[in-house]
Amino acid sequence: MTKTDIATRVFNHSWKLDPIIRSLIDTDFYKLLMLQMIWKLYPDVDATFTLINRTKTVRLADEIDEGELRAQLDYARTLRLTKKEAIWLAGNTFYGTKQIFEPEFLAWLAAFQLPEYELSKKDGQYVLNFHGKWKETTMWEIPALAIINELRSRTVSKNMGLFTLDVLYARAKAKMWAKVERLRELPGLRISDFGTRRRHSFLWQRWCVEALKEGIGPAFTGTSNVLLAMDSDLEAVGTNAHELPMVRAALAKTDAELLSSNYDVMRDWNRLYGGNLLIVLPDTYGTAAFLRNAPEWVADWTGFRPDSAPPIEGGEKIIDWWQKMGRDPRQKLLIFSDGLDVDAIIDTYRHFEGRVRMSFGWGTNLTNDFAGCAPREIEGLKPISLVCKVSEVNGRPAVKLSDNPKKATGDPAEVERYMQFFGTEDRVEQAVLV
Repeated sequence: MTKTDIATRVFNHSWKLDPIIRSLIDTDFYKLLMLQMIWKLYPDVDATFTLINRTKTVRLADEIDEGELRAQLDYARTLRLTKKEAIWLAGNTFYGTKQIFEPEFLAWLAAFQLPEYELSKKDGQYVLNFHGKWKETTMWEIPALAIINELRSRTVSKNMGLFTLDVLYARAKAKMWAKVERLRELPGLRISDFGTRRRHSFLWQRWCVEALKEGIGPAFTGTSNVLLAMDSDLEAVGTNAHELPMVRAALAKTDAELLSSNYDVMRDWNRLYGGNLLIVLPDTYGTAAFLRNAPEWVADWTGFRPDSAPPIEGGEKIIDWWQKMGRDPRQKLLIFSDGLDVDAIIDTYRHFEGRVRMSFGWGTNLTNDFAGCAPREIEGLKPISLVCKVSEVNGRPAVKLSDNPKKATGDPAEVERYMQFFGTEDRVEQAVLV
């Protein structure tokens, strides 16, 4: 692949529109896996996705020009699956499975278009919503987040000269490579790129992926970004996300259905995929509640991804549960992915080494770490905690609790109802930085 001079590329903005999203598959792999399940099992469910800026001190509507934001969102709606992309998705082997995507699904995806959006401003923030069928609105989450994050970095770069940009990226590359050198010291490490949604830019994510591919070799197991996986001959990695149990819970008509919503999603997932894709995401309504009510067959799944608890504490609770269920943790897998950087990866790796199989999903602190790289501290270069979550399902509010109360989303009254129902055990409030 031809190397891009990122500084020069950023500096030369003489074209009318430089698209941030270049492809419909410039998204996370788990979006396509979930999309096939939604298309197959929930084709008529309506779901609204809503932008949520957890970093309240950053006024996005003051930083980002509305016209530029609309232009990028509008351009993304023009994208269609290309013939090359369709052939790659149909013929590639994912997680050891050939033709993981059904021909009928790919035929539907070939005509797919991102639906319309609603955009306004309130109190210095953008109010961005995507209404429609779940099988359509779900595909907005990743491109919407990537667009807004890159527009922030572009706003900053407009005020920098070529040499300033050159120094900025040189320092960022050196900082990134220093992390790579530290990761080389961990034998048997397995790490992948999870950095699409809050990346500094597409070009910078691509550079980071290429650096990891060369720098740590087989320890780099792939990228969640489908386009980069295809272009860089890497594994596309990812399983599922909180939106599945969030929607299933919102559809629940009884307490029994609400309690079983997470496990019902897992049964459907197992029927559709199985094998190496059986990774449990336990924290949608709190890991303690999940483990307390989990059927025994959950212990037979390949592993867990503790997403919002501190990695060591969260991992220990899951290992304890496996042992209580009579399973050998050494045969199981823990995937750590919440706000990780090198120190946390190394500490977690050393803590669990030899006790459990491990993998790490490295996100924002891989693809958007420019701290200390600019000649002076620039707020616009700091990553923020920006998410796009399901807010409504068939006219009913959707809720996520997580193990960190600061990550809870949904109507406050509904959040309180879910807290009363699932309990508050082991929820620890932590600052949400990314």
